Amino acid sequence: MGTALRLCSGAEAVRKFRRAGWAVARQRGSHVMMVKSGYEYTLSIPQHDELGPGLLRKLIRQAGVTAEEFNDF
Repeated sequence: MGTALRLCSGAEAVRKFRRAGWAVARQRGSHVMMVKSGYEYTLSIPQHDELGPGLLRKLIRQAGVTAEEFNDF
C-alpha cells in the first residue's frame, strides 16, 4: 500500500509544487497553471479549500514526485 496522502488546499498545493521546482506560468479564473522545464505536463491546480484525493494523486503523478515527497514539501 502506498503512503497516505495528506489532503491540502489548492494554495498549499501550489506552494508544495513550487518547492519541487515548478513555476506559476499563469492563472485563469480559479486555476493556477504551473510549468517545469523538461516536463510535458502543465499542472492545472484549482484554488479550492480542499483538493480531492484523485485530483491530487493525478497532479503528483504528472509532476513526477511521490506522495511521500509531496507530503514532505
